[in-house]
Amino acid sequence: MNERDWTPPYSAEKILRLIKTKKDDFWSRERERRPLRLFHEAAARVPAYKDFLRKNRVNPAKIKTWKDFQNVPAVSKKNYLREYPLEKLSWDGTLKKPLVFTSTSGSTGEPFYFPRGEKLDWEYSILAEMFLKNSSKDVEEPVIVINGFAMGVWIGGVITYKAFEIASHRGEHPVSIINPGINKSEIFHALRNLAPYFKQTILVGYPPFVKDVIDEAIRRRINLKKINLRILFAAEAFGEKFREYVGRKASLKNLYLDTLNIYGTADIGAMAWETPVSILIRRLAVNDERVFGSLFSQIQKIPTLAQYNPLFITFESPNHGDILLTGDNTVPLIRYVIGDHGGVMNFGEAVQKLKSERVNLSDEVRKKKIEKSVYKLPFVYVYERSDFSTKLYGAIIYPEPIRESLHHDQLERFVTGKFTMLTKFDKKQNQFLEIHIELKPRARSDKKLKMLTRELIVSNLLEKNAEYRSNHSSMPHKVLPEIIFWRYEHPLHFKPGTKQKWVKKVDNK
Repeated sequence: MNERDWTPPYSAEKILRLIKTKKDDFWSRERERRPLRLFHEAAARVPAYKDFLRKNRVNPAKIKTWKDFQNVPAVSKKNYLREYPLEKLSWDGTLKKPLVFTSTSGSTGEPFYFPRGEKLDWEYSILAEMFLKNSSKDVEEPVIVINGFAMGVWIGGVITYKAFEIASHRGEHPVSIINPGINKSEIFHALRNLAPYFKQTILVGYPPFVKDVIDEAIRRRINLKKINLRILFAAEAFGEKFREYVGRKASLKNLYLDTLNIYGTADIGAMAWETPVSILIRRLAVNDERVFGSLFSQIQKIPTLAQYNPLFITFESPNHGDILLTGDNTVPLIRYVIGDHGGVMNFGEAVQKLKSERVNLSDEVRKKKIEKSVYKLPFVYVYERSDFSTKLYGAIIYPEPIRESLHHDQLERFVTGKFTMLTKFDKKQNQFLEIHIELKPRARSDKKLKMLTRELIVSNLLEKNAEYRSNHSSMPHKVLPEIIFWRYEHPLHFKPGTKQKWVKKVDNK
C-alpha cells in the first residue's frame, strides 16, 4: 500500500487475460473477497479509519464474511473525509510519499483534494488497453490520442495522459499522445495536421465538449472519416441519441467498439467503464420498456451502464439506492458513499433479466459482431443524483429528457445541445421552468425556433416523466417551459472551458 513500493497484483497481460476468459462466478468471488481484505488492512493501518470504527463500535475481528461486511457503517465526505486530517486518512498516517493531488469539482460542496500514487494510473491503463484492442480498425497500426480534458487540478486530463502512456509503454500498441486540453484551436490543428499521419485517432473529453469539437471540425471541413476517429468520454452521462448523433457526425464505424464512457471520479479514478456489451444492453433497454423495467426496476431516467473489475474496486447498492464503493488509493475508501444513485448486478443476473423478456443476449451480440468483446465482469448502473434536478409543481425534472429533445433532427442545425434549467417564480409567485439554450455559431433564434424547441421538450417530458404528465393534464399552461436562447459560448451560462451546469438553483425568497 506504500506507493513508493507499490507493484501490480498481476501483470497487465494476466489481468487482461482474466477479463477475457473468467466466468461470472470468479468475479463474484473476487467481488466479496477483496473488500474484506482491504477492510482489515485499513482497520489496522489507517489511523482515521481505526478511529471511525471505534466510534461506531465496530470490532474488525468480528467482520469475517461478506454478510458481516454489509453491517460496517458507510463512510462519506461528511462523516469521514472532512472529520480527519488528510494524513490520518492515508495509509500509515503519512503523506511522505510521491503523490499527485486532484480536486473534486465542488458541485455539491467544498472541493476536496484527493492524493494518489501510480496505482490508479496503472489501473486506468488496463481500461485504455482494452479500448485500444476493441477497435473496429486495425489495432496493430499507429494511434494518436488527442486528450481534450483540462490539464488542471481535475483528474481527467492528467490521469488520461498517464494511462495511455503506460499502456503504450507495454509495447502492445504504438500509441502517441498530444494534450491540448480544452484549447479547441489546438485540437483542430491536431485533427487537421497531425491525425492524418496515424491510422486512427482517439479523441478524449467531456461529452458536450467533444460534441462541440466534432460539430466545429465539420464546419472547418476537417475530414473526420479519413482519420478513422474513435471517442472516449468521461465525467458525465449521456443518452443513446447523443451517441448516435456523435457517431453519425464523426463517421464512426461501430458505436459499440468506437465509443466508451468512463464512470470515474477524483476520489478513486476510473471506477467502471462502458464495454461493447454494456452499450448493447443499454440500447436494448432504451428501445424496449419491458427490458428497461426488468434491468433497472422503477427508474425513469436512463442510467449509465458500465462494467467494473473487482480486482480493483467493488460496488454495492443497498436497496437500489446509494452507490457504495470499496477501493484502494492513498486514501482507501471502505463502503464509501460516492454520492450517486443506481444499482449493481453480476453478468449472469443481467443475462437472466434479458431472458425473462425473451431477449437472448448471445444472439444480439452476434448480430452486432462484438463476440470478441464480451466480458463476464459485473455491472454497475448509475443515474443522475437528486441534487442534479429541479422541481416544478412537485414534479422532479431531470436534464436527460431535455438533452434528448435538443438532439432532435429538427434542432441539430441550430443548437449545441447544452442548456441550463432552473425553477423560478413570477411576480405572482407562480412557479415556472426556465431553460437557457446555447445556439450554434452563426445560428439565430426566432419565434418559430422557440416554439419548435418548446414543443419537442414538452413532448419528451410528457413521454418520459409521469409527474410532469400529471401536472400537464391539470394545468398545461403553467408547466410549459420558458425558452431563452443565448449566443454560442456566452459567459453567463456557457462559459468555455468549464463543466456545463445543467441545473442551477435560484434563491426565490
